[in-house]
Amino acid sequence: MKDKVPSTNAIRYLNEKKIPYNPVFYKYVEHGGTKVSAKELGVNEHNVIKTLIMENDRKEYFIILMHGDKEVSLKNMARFMNTKTVQPCKAEVANRHSGYLVGGTSPFGTRTKMKVYIEKTILNLDKIYINGGRKGMLVEIDPKVLPDILDSQIIEVGI
Repeated sequence: MKDKVPSTNAIRYLNEKKIPYNPVFYKYVEHGGTKVSAKELGVNEHNVIKTLIMENDRKEYFIILMHGDKEVSLKNMARFMNTKTVQPCKAEVANRHSGYLVGGTSPFGTRTKMKVYIEKTILNLDKIYINGGRKGMLVEIDPKVLPDILDSQIIEVGI
């Protein structure tokens, strides 16, 4: 199956790091989010992880990995970073920094190296589904590998 997988930067990154993954495909729906992919794949939305490109008031760009059924407390994240504000990037800014199109954003193999903040409870799951760098394609992986392969920090900002 892996030979039929599109060769995205994310897939090349996972292969380079020798991280086992299982690609899964679903019918992408614009603005459908994790609810659509979870339903299509028959998995719990809590295990589908969003890759969010954010910025703070110092114009520092970073990634937050969050459960599909949770939101990020922007106030708590700003407090954690000791900054005034944190907000999602505009789509074109996110696309430029990640190298992916919004809806297909992966934390793996981004164009610009960004710090990745991982919601703590993600690491408690047996497996997660996270974007593989293309709309309609997720990779099933063990979340415990994330801290080893990403420049990351563990946080608790989910609500």
